[in-house]
Amino acid sequence: MEKLKMHSPNLTQENIARIRDLFPGCVTEAKGEDGNVKLAVDFDQLRQELSASIVEGPQERYHLNWPGKREALLTANAPIAKTLRPCRDESVDFDNTKNLFIEGDNLDALKLLQETYLGKVKMIYIDPPYNTGKDFIYKDYFAEDVESYRRRTNQRDSDNNRLVQNTPANGRFHSDWLSMIYSRLRLARNLLTTDGVIFISIDDSEVNNLIAACNEVFGESNHVATFIWKSKSGGANDSGDVAVDHEYIVCFSRQQVDSALGLDPDAVATTSYSNQDEHGRYSLERLDKQNLQYSSSMDYDLVGPDGVIYKLQHRDPSRPNAIWRWSKDRVANNMNLLVFKDGHVYTKNYERAGGKPRSLFVDERFGRTRTGSTEARDILGGDFFDNPKPTKLLKTVAAVGSTHDAIVLDFFAGSGSTADAVLRLNAEDGGNRRFIMVQLPEPCPEDSEAFKAGHRTIADISRERIRRVGKRALDGQCHENWSKDIGFRVLKIDTSNMADVYYAPDALDKANLDLFVDNIKPDRTPEDLLFQVMLDWGVDLALPISKETIQGRDVFFVDDNALAACFDAHSGIDEAFVNELAKRQPLRVVFRDAGFKDSSVKINVEQIFKLLSPATEVKCI
Repeated sequence: MEKLKMHSPNLTQENIARIRDLFPGCVTEAKGEDGNVKLAVDFDQLRQELSASIVEGPQERYHLNWPGKREALLTANAPIAKTLRPCRDESVDFDNTKNLFIEGDNLDALKLLQETYLGKVKMIYIDPPYNTGKDFIYKDYFAEDVESYRRRTNQRDSDNNRLVQNTPANGRFHSDWLSMIYSRLRLARNLLTTDGVIFISIDDSEVNNLIAACNEVFGESNHVATFIWKSKSGGANDSGDVAVDHEYIVCFSRQQVDSALGLDPDAVATTSYSNQDEHGRYSLERLDKQNLQYSSSMDYDLVGPDGVIYKLQHRDPSRPNAIWRWSKDRVANNMNLLVFKDGHVYTKNYERAGGKPRSLFVDERFGRTRTGSTEARDILGGDFFDNPKPTKLLKTVAAVGSTHDAIVLDFFAGSGSTADAVLRLNAEDGGNRRFIMVQLPEPCPEDSEAFKAGHRTIADISRERIRRVGKRALDGQCHENWSKDIGFRVLKIDTSNMADVYYAPDALDKANLDLFVDNIKPDRTPEDLLFQVMLDWGVDLALPISKETIQGRDVFFVDDNALAACFDAHSGIDEAFVNELAKRQPLRVVFRDAGFKDSSVKINVEQIFKLLSPATEVKCI
């Protein structure tokens, strides 16, 4: 007989669980007074999360640490005054496409996307620079000069005397790489949906550090799998003691879900579906499961259809710290999927096409390194990239990691292989996945084959590949459900459209007040302003945009009435124009501060909208 607790709920552990949901990296393992290891809050890390400056005072605990980690966290959390400027000339089908190509530093891009795509990206795939020793724009060779490393890590005093023993195998070879990837992973996590996943290609040099960093950012329990991809079919890299012919794809989920990945349509299901009802064949799986991180919210009494109460079997040696796999609400809404027998509760898992993805990507259907190189050469007409990933591999990743209407993000776009794979997969299975690619405009060396072919930056080559792949996809066999969206909007990261006085009006010299009547930089267009407003308001950057003339003034409308914007400068916006615009009842409206006829009109704008369109949110820049 189960005993009553006879004590009040453990609110501390519930609070820790809430903190873990918000800041996974701030909950770690610690030894309690009874000598047992339990979950505890890393207050030093939490202080850093909530601070705008570097916090000192590390404590001894189990965690990943390296010189520069606090700076990386500070870098990830620091705001930036930048924007995305549309570039129609380099875009394809700008007005209709749902895809985005962002040119600029990916750390800036991830920060700029935080409001608009918070919790909306189903899948992220990245192929970051490996720590190989090659020169690269993201500092691919992350080993510091030995002496500068020793000084920065307090291993030399002011007179350059050595304080501690240090070996060449020290963390200087890894610290900068970790700082680079850590800040980006923290921002990327925010963009994932609750059931979203991230896939990261990596090799032996940093796979252990990458998994450790991901454990901190996403939570160790959200490590879905580490896939092994046979990248070489022959002639493996045998410069060391072992001929290495594989790489890894590390996969983490945003949160714990029943199944973070979908079925691989080409995989053979290994589950035995020995039961059947009117809906098809199904297997049974126990609803209770072992969980090392016990959650009281998943511990409840379950009432069966016959009135029998089913409780978690905490004393079952095979199920210590047991919890139900489904929440109480999910159970209540899916009683038809439960089977009660032998004193246990089971869920029905119906047979579906395909099977679980396997952890080994070893046969030819996943491609090889040479496959990716051959593809890129065939599409672009030259050897412009070293070892791009094959689309066969990335199509498999997209098939199991995304849904048909998902947003797929790659913020190390490189040759554009991910966009290529998404377009091909959509054409094959009728999906309408959207992609967001981010690539730095890294200059092509003047003596390179790419430069001689007319390509000035890596971003230029990546866009050209997507253009050519899109045309090929339309020329081939296409699924009838595919929208045939092969376009992309090019958005380039730049400094803010707003002049410095916009951010620090108190610093303005009053004697020069007449020089700052307008707070917008003179080289910026109304469409530049529109996209910064969309970013600030969290409006999808791929929504359709139209422009109308109302009483002689240009007005942008985003997604019909989601946002209306008038940026006419010194046009004398009057109450008659505001009345006409208010009758359209947009959800949001924004004006240029310098555009009003006089201060009385500006004061009356909100009153006019409250009268004619009370649900409209009104702002100005």
